[in-house]
Amino acid sequence: MNQNKLFQLTRWRLATWYAGVMGVILGLCGLGVYEAIAHAHRITIDRELESVAGTLHDSLEPVLKQPARLEPEAIRLLPDVCQVGTDCSKIPNSQRHAAGAIHQGNYYMRLLDRSGRLVAVAGVQPGNLPLTPIEQQWQNLRNDVGINYRQITFTLHTQDYQDWGYIQVGRSLQDVENYVATVRWFLILGLPGMMLLVAGSSWWLAGLAMQPIYKSYHQIQQFTADAAHELRTPLAAIRATVESTLMMPTLSEVEARDTLQTTRRQNQRLSQLVEDLLMLCRMDQLTASSPPKLKGERVCLNDLVSDVAEELAALALTADVMLTSQMQVSSPLEVTGDVEQLYRLLSNLVSNAIHYTPAGGKVILVLERSPHDALIHIQDTGIGISVPEQKRIFDRFYRVNSDRSRHTGGSGLGLSIANAIALAHYGSISVESEPGKGSRFTVRLPLKEV
Repeated sequence: MNQNKLFQLTRWRLATWYAGVMGVILGLCGLGVYEAIAHAHRITIDRELESVAGTLHDSLEPVLKQPARLEPEAIRLLPDVCQVGTDCSKIPNSQRHAAGAIHQGNYYMRLLDRSGRLVAVAGVQPGNLPLTPIEQQWQNLRNDVGINYRQITFTLHTQDYQDWGYIQVGRSLQDVENYVATVRWFLILGLPGMMLLVAGSSWWLAGLAMQPIYKSYHQIQQFTADAAHELRTPLAAIRATVESTLMMPTLSEVEARDTLQTTRRQNQRLSQLVEDLLMLCRMDQLTASSPPKLKGERVCLNDLVSDVAEELAALALTADVMLTSQMQVSSPLEVTGDVEQLYRLLSNLVSNAIHYTPAGGKVILVLERSPHDALIHIQDTGIGISVPEQKRIFDRFYRVNSDRSRHTGGSGLGLSIANAIALAHYGSISVESEPGKGSRFTVRLPLKEV
């Protein structure tokens, strides 16, 4: 239970960190989008103002003759212009020419003399908008009701290049500010929703990330439990033998020898189990952390297969199983590796086949080659392996038939060791089996390059 709480706490921490980091990223992205939209609108407004003011400037200058005075030709260009000191209420809203551009939006135009005094106005006039210094080309203004304006100022000249005065063109920013405010509120209100989605995704992703760790932890737990069980059996036998011996009032030489023989057998079993576990750990380090560093020996598989068949013949005879070997190659096959490890690989597979083959059955070793690999088949007529079990037979301490394997003294590490050795030699082991009809293990090893 404590371990489950630890995993849940770790998952929460992963999800929180992920959600926090993604929240910061989304916040920065939202701020960037907002600034980009606002900047784009500011640039667009400035370009529009510059275009409208430039059109008016270029239209007025050719008809201006005297400084600070609007000629009739200029008034005709600006039909709704209102000069200071005149009644603008009677000016007809007639067809516009050069000033037509300022009526396409919330634009206004002001004409000033060289001293900065107002001469005339046109367009949509903002209320109580202050005059600004004529030395500044761009200005940001605000009227008495809090509406912001953007304004540009150009110098006007007469036909003979005298300073006439200034033209100021501006427009209201209210529509742009409303749009930008809508975007801002959309981002502000949308961020919590996005954070909820990120939080859910974070929890799910943290669970996915924790699955391999959780699985690995359970595998370690299972491995520890299995190893403890395997170690406990010989230790319990040794303890029981010693305790029963100590309870005897007298001990004859024969009884002492029997006790020592039993203790030695159980000690050998313990030593073999520890050696197998250490070998698996070394193999794991070789295949996981770095490329395998094997002995660069030239191993003749023909001799290796013959040696395994010869040395395990006694075991097969004891089990009433026929053990034979077949060399389906025309020349010796050589691989590069550790001959002792390869011998153990084959002996584990053959021993396993003998143990799981009933009396009167057969075990056959076959050596053949493919274009680039050597193939060693271990075929038996044993009990066979079901398809679900075929996926687990290379797991440590796993037994197809637990009772039979324990009776024969196996620890459930033989196939795991064989598979680790094959992987360390850049090879593989595959299995084909059918319950009741036997199994066929195939060892594939890359041939030595000539």
